[in-house]
Amino acid sequence: MRAVFNIPGGIHPPENKVQSTATAIRSAGIPELLVFPLSQHIGAPAKPIVEVGNKVLKGQMIAEANGFVSVPVHASTSGEVVAIGGHVLPHPSGMSGPCISIKADGKDQWIEHKGVPDYEALDRPALLDIIRNAGIAGMGGAGFPSAVKLNPRPDQPIKTLIINGTECEPYITADDMLMRERAEQILEGVKVLRHILTPTETVIGIEDNKAEALAIMRNAAKGTGIEIVDFPTKYPSGGEKQLITIITGKEVPKGKLPADIGVVVQNLGTATAIYRAVVHGEPLISRITTVTGKAVEQQQNFETLLGSPISHLLTLSKWRQDVAIRLVMGGPMMGFALEDVSIPVVKTTNCILVPNAEELPEPAPEQACIRCGMCAEACPASLLPQQLFWFSQGKELEKLQQHNLADCIECGCCSYVCPSNIPLVQYYRASKAAIRTHDQDLIKSDQSKARFEARQERLEREAEAKEAKRQARAEAAKKAKASAATKPGETTSTTDKDAIIQAAIARTKAKKSEPSTDPVQAAIERAQAKRSGAPTAEETPEAKLVKIEGRLKKAQEKYQQAIEQGSDKLDAFSAGITKLEQQLELAKAAVPDTSEQQVEASTNTDSATDAIARAQAQRAGGAAKDTPEQAITKLKKRLGAAKDKLATAENEDNANIEAFRASVSTLQAKLQKAEQQLTNDNVS
Repeated sequence: MRAVFNIPGGIHPPENKVQSTATAIRSAGIPELLVFPLSQHIGAPAKPIVEVGNKVLKGQMIAEANGFVSVPVHASTSGEVVAIGGHVLPHPSGMSGPCISIKADGKDQWIEHKGVPDYEALDRPALLDIIRNAGIAGMGGAGFPSAVKLNPRPDQPIKTLIINGTECEPYITADDMLMRERAEQILEGVKVLRHILTPTETVIGIEDNKAEALAIMRNAAKGTGIEIVDFPTKYPSGGEKQLITIITGKEVPKGKLPADIGVVVQNLGTATAIYRAVVHGEPLISRITTVTGKAVEQQQNFETLLGSPISHLLTLSKWRQDVAIRLVMGGPMMGFALEDVSIPVVKTTNCILVPNAEELPEPAPEQACIRCGMCAEACPASLLPQQLFWFSQGKELEKLQQHNLADCIECGCCSYVCPSNIPLVQYYRASKAAIRTHDQDLIKSDQSKARFEARQERLEREAEAKEAKRQARAEAAKKAKASAATKPGETTSTTDKDAIIQAAIARTKAKKSEPSTDPVQAAIERAQAKRSGAPTAEETPEAKLVKIEGRLKKAQEKYQQAIEQGSDKLDAFSAGITKLEQQLELAKAAVPDTSEQQVEASTNTDSATDAIARAQAQRAGGAAKDTPEQAITKLKKRLGAAKDKLATAENEDNANIEAFRASVSTLQAKLQKAEQQLTNDNVS
């Protein structure tokens, strides 16, 4: 005989269970319209995989799991999808959420499905996939995905598997009737769980107020190695942590899970659903739901299709709307009031309570706390409800966390015994929601801070890169000045095009700065140049290069000022600088390459002499010009030199490679034009 242990606190409210156990479980049938919320479990809501107008079959998946802690949703009968959108949810807030609505066709036609009777031939991952795809979540109230709970880490060996048959809350008898009528299915489901977890012991815990269910379960469990344990009735013995203490004498440490102490707890209904999913291939599409209370004429348990509206069950139970004071989903201790009878039955709906005014009267007005301490005596989690109440009123979230508000199971014992009628559980629920919101805000704040710091680091790197480029350009300018200072008879040894371009820019600037001696003559020359199509001083490649240089310098100065002022337009300034740098490279490519003339001068003295002679003739008024053949020859030499430079740039992955390519393209066009002109002249 296994020893059982007591738990702190607890209460003994009127049980009111005999009203709904007088008749057998009854099928609730198929309503005309079924509504399936996408969130019927703890974790991420399921994701729809059907569309309005689709025909679906019974057992067909209509929404897939959308994350690790999530389960799919299946159609509980055949029909047509008529809506996907907001609908009132079974939630204390009465809020709406995404749901899939199916109009039943009355055929109740199943999809093709097949189970695995020889499940012992499958390993744990395969069985967990079956359970996950069947959409099974805890049916005792919390709704935690079963496949996740049945997959502990390798460092969490499971010693004890506990099946929860306590059902301690008043009025609810769904698990009691399940044990009386389907004990064999429960035990087969427990065997599947035992094969998955390989525990050293398996225990089914049942309160001693269920004598008939105890006798049936003990008889069915003979020879299975599954132990049936009964213990004194006390609310809330059915809480997971409380049941672990009763069966094993162990306590789950704060912030830990039962698996951390080698224990896994599953509900009777969950075990039955796992059996049907594995052995028969049926997903979770129905559950046992108790309909009770003095405002209904037929108090009993129904096999209810998930998605069935509450109004459907109320009609079957012949409820008296004029007598009912309220509708409650769940029991009187942990349930919540419903404002809409169209709310659907979900995987965690174990009871619909329909009381009259005598059975569940309106709560008395809240009065001041008298510090009697009865709430602390009744708390099964050994908390300090009075202090938690003060902190909740003062919205002292940090102190609430320090006093372990998260350990509150919201059983309602403190509210039940409070002589001042203070709804303590409501205060605690509101405070938990406030703490969750506060924690989410902190996470968002930390993420924003991280993004800001990353942006600042990026901007600093960009500023350093720009400064390095600026220094490189300054060095290039120095080299250009040194090249310009070379004596007339000497040849320069550098082929740095940037230095030569900088020297050309300097000469152009100096020329532009010279005052015009005859404004009228200058205007005439500009007009003549414009009519002839020749470029003006402002339109020459050197002038364009100077203009772009100036714009780039101003943009860089503005960028530096923006960095110092912490402006939020740094990305725009950076994009503008990049665009100007690209324009600068193209302008450099358009400037005549004087380095090619220097190479020709150093390798061909005859060409240099001819050039000097032509220049002297021009000054003397002779205006000597190259013949077309000579011009073509020179263009070919320049093109050959440009191609060599392009090849070198491509091998070295030079940053100015596009400028070299543009230079080659320009020379090729000029050469083609000259050759065409020569051909035309010869023909004429």
